[in-house]
Amino acid sequence: MAVSRRISAPADAAWDVLVSVADWPDWGPSVSAVRGVDGRIEAGSRGEVRVAGVWVPFSIETCDDESRRWTWRVAGIPATGHRVESVGADRCEVAFEVPVLAGPYAAVCALALRRIERLAKRRLTDEASRGRSE
Repeated sequence: MAVSRRISAPADAAWDVLVSVADWPDWGPSVSAVRGVDGRIEAGSRGEVRVAGVWVPFSIETCDDESRRWTWRVAGIPATGHRVESVGADRCEVAFEVPVLAGPYAAVCALALRRIERLAKRRLTDEASRGRSE
């Protein structure tokens, strides 16, 4: 099952939001903090996410910058997949692949997708501002 949203931002901007652990608490409704990984994730990264006040281990199973897709396990259980597909120069589709048994989690993913769009657009605005000031 997939939950997706087309957003008005380039695929690279959305991908950067998805793989930057510093952004996870800003877009992930259930994630309040991340530790153990700095910067961007890659295949094999391991750390912990804080969910409902509890630190839970995670491992990044796959992470491919070229195809813009990553998957992970949380507490040893296969969790959501994440992918970004370009839909033109300034638009993309961001999708969460949700395990069938986690169907109710789709509503949380829909909220996360709206937040990812906001963060990706903010990133573009920040980059444009830096470009004008240089």
